[in-house]
Formats: sequence, structure tokens, C-alpha cells
Amino acid sequence: MADTAVVVDVPKKSKNNGRKALKQKNPSANDANILAQKLSPAPPVPSPMEADDLSKENSRALTSPKKGKAPSAKAKQSKQSFEKELQEMQDMLQKLRIEKEKTEELLKEKDEMLKLKEEEIQNKGKEQEKLQMELKKLQKMKEFKPTMTFDISQSLKEKKNGGSEKKRPSPPYILWYKDQWKEIKKENPEADFKEVSNILGAKWKTITAQEKKPYEEIYRAEKEAYLQVIAKERRESEAMKLLEDEHKQKSAMELLEQYLQFKEEAEKETKKKAKKERDPLKPKQPMSAFFLFSNERRAALLAEEKSMNVKDVAKIAGEEWKNMTEEQRRPYDEMAKKNKEKYMEEMEVYKQRKEEEASSLRKQEEETMKLHKQEALQLLKKKEKTDNIIKKTKEKRQKNKPISDPNKPKKPASSFLLFSKEARKTLVQEREGINNSTLNALISVKWKELSEEEKNVWNGKAAEAMEEYKKKLEEYNNKCVEENKKQ
Repeated sequence: MADTAVVVDVPKKSKNNGRKALKQKNPSANDANILAQKLSPAPPVPSPMEADDLSKENSRALTSPKKGKAPSAKAKQSKQSFEKELQEMQDMLQKLRIEKEKTEELLKEKDEMLKLKEEEIQNKGKEQEKLQMELKKLQKMKEFKPTMTFDISQSLKEKKNGGSEKKRPSPPYILWYKDQWKEIKKENPEADFKEVSNILGAKWKTITAQEKKPYEEIYRAEKEAYLQVIAKERRESEAMKLLEDEHKQKSAMELLEQYLQFKEEAEKETKKKAKKERDPLKPKQPMSAFFLFSNERRAALLAEEKSMNVKDVAKIAGEEWKNMTEEQRRPYDEMAKKNKEKYMEEMEVYKQRKEEEASSLRKQEEETMKLHKQEALQLLKKKEKTDNIIKKTKEKRQKNKPISDPNKPKKPASSFLLFSKEARKTLVQEREGINNSTLNALISVKWKELSEEEKNVWNGKAAEAMEEYKKKLEEYNNKCVEENKKQ
């Protein structure tokens, strides 16, 4: 840089300006820059010698750093601001990277959620299809109407709800009480029900046995009749229960067969459910006067204009009916009245027929009930016979059994039984009026809660009792042997 020659144009002296140009000092590099800024666009140009000196100084400044001179305050500020900006930029970049990673993670989670939702929707679709199939099957099953025979269980329930045919007989005191009530009421008209009953109660205590006797005889006679009726009813109910059990088995088998047949038919058929069939014997309801008129008018209107719709015809007929007078409407009203009277007569005949059918069905049910009762009684007789045979066989076995020797020592109780005896005493004292089943349950729970050491105490007692029993048994057996030898 120092060797290169700097060509500078030296300005000529102007004729007008008489003043001489001042000699320029050798400026420093900074001064030269400041002057260049001030005097631009036409900066002062130094002489060739000065230019050489300047270039030399610049080259020295560039090649060798200035010793002893500190950097300027502006350069420091610019350096610090640049470092701050760099740090801020790096922080921003770091934040952006973190945010990017988070967004990527969120996107992945969302994708997974979407996949799961799609799978759920698919599963739900499949489940819905299955449910629809099951619903269709159930709807078909609703159509299943079994043709069953007379239900015995229903008749039994009705009888139970109805109760016995005969009422329970009233005791002799109540019979006497009813007879004496009017007399005491006449004697004490102002007396209350409670007062009258107290008087009668006191009087009953003073009556002799002879006066009580007729009422007691009436009570006995009524009681015997009542007991006979109850015994008969109980016998019938037992017989009917037997028949019911047999009938249930038969009906269950019939139901199963019918259901299987229906299922086969339902699987084959894919048609819709048929509508409820109307009773063909039931008379149809008569038409009103307006409908009679509209039927007549419809034919005429359709003959006039074939392109007319049914709705248009109905509208025209309705408007015409509204505009008609009472005299014009009268023939249709009379026809409607006649039809209604005829319908009412037919309905009465139909109702009578239905009642007759219902009564015949009731009679049939009563007859079948009688037959069922006979069958039930026969079954009960068979059961009684079998029960008697079983009883006799049991009695024979008991007779043939060897008689146990009273002198023979009895087996001792187990550890649990020994514990239960003591526990029972304490529980009965603690809880008065406790049930036997609950007591047993509590004893078993307490036994389970015992520790092994506590159980060992009871096991030891049981073992001691067992040893004593064995000794006594040996002695007893030896005695038996000696007696047999003597005999």
C-alpha cells in the first residue's frame, strides 16, 4: 500500500482570488477523515509528497498495532450491543427449537388420538351391527306365541289368593257375646263399645258351665266341619302341587319343541311382521252422512274430469257439503241413522255370541279342572303308597338293627365341640333371645379367629378325653370277652 503512487490533481490558482493558499500541515489519519467529511464533495487534495507521507503512515498503522493507546468508547459500545443482539438471537433460536419439538410431540399425540378414535368408531360400527342383528332376532322372538294347554299354576294361585271356602269358627265367648250384645245395649243405651265389651267380659266370668255348654257344643260342631274342609283343601292342594310339577315338565318340553320349530321358521322367513288380523264376524262401523254424500259425489266428479286427484275431489265435496242446506242433507242423515241402527243390532248379536263363547270356554276350563283334580288325587294316592312302603322298610331296618349296649363307653367330643359348648354359654348370656342358627354361625367365626396356641389348648383336652375313651373301651372289650367265655 505504501509503494503505490497516488496521483492527485492539484488545483490551479484562481485569477480573481488574490489571497494565497495556506500551507497544509501533515494531518493524522483521523484528522484527514474528519476533513474529508467536512469538505465533501470537493475534498482538499494534498501534494504528492504529502500523499506519500500519508500512505506510509496508514501502512504503519495497519501493519503494527498502536501500543499504549486504548480502544475508543464507541467501538466498545458497538461491540457490546452486537454481543447482546447475538445472545438474544441465540436465545430466540433456542426457544423456537423447543417450541418446534413441543409442536411435533403434540402433532404425534394428536395423530395417535385420531387413530384410536378411528378404531373406536370402527369397533362401534361393528357393535352396532351386532346389536341390530340381535334386535331383529328379539323382534322375531316376540312373535313367538306358544299354544299351551290349561295352566294349573294360575288356578292354584287364584285359589291361594281366594283362601279357604269356609270361614274359621268363632269361639263360644264370641257366640255368647253376639247374643248378649243387644240386651246390654238396651240396658245401657249411653254406653260406649268399650264399656259394653267390659261389662260382657265381666259377666262371662260369672256364668256357669251349664250356660256356657250350648255355645261350646256349637263351636265344636263348627270346628269339626271346618277341620274337615281344611283337610280336604290341604289334600287337594298337595295333589295339585304334584300335578303342577308333572304338568310343568310336560309344558317345558312342549315349549321347547314349539320354540325350536318357530326359530327354524323365523330363520327361513325374512318377511316383515304381519298385521293383526281383524275379526271377520265383527260388524263394520257405519259411514256418516258426509261420507255417504262424498261417495256419491266422487263418482260424478271423476266422470266429469278424469285427471282430477283424490285430494281435489275430497276438497270439492267438503266445500259442497258446507254450502248445502238442512233439507238437502236430510236424506243422507236418514241413511246414516238407519245404518247406525242396523250396526247396533248386529253388535248386540255379536256381543251375545262372544259372551256365549266365553261361557262355554269357562265351562270347558271347569271340566278340565275337575279332570286335573282327579288326576292329582290319583298321583297323591300313589305317592302315599310309596311313602308307606318306605316307612315300613325303615321300620323293618330299625327292628333288625342290633341294640346298642348302654354300658359301652361313648366317643368323646372333638376340640371344636368342646370349644362350642363353652362359647355357647357365654353368647347366650351376652345376647338373650338369639337364634340357634346365628349362634352356630358366631361360634364357627370365633373358632376361625382363634390362634394356633389357643386351638392347641382345646386339641389337648380332646386328646386327653380320647385317651380315656380308649382305656375304657379296652376294659369294656375285655369284660365282653370274659362274659362270652363264661357263657
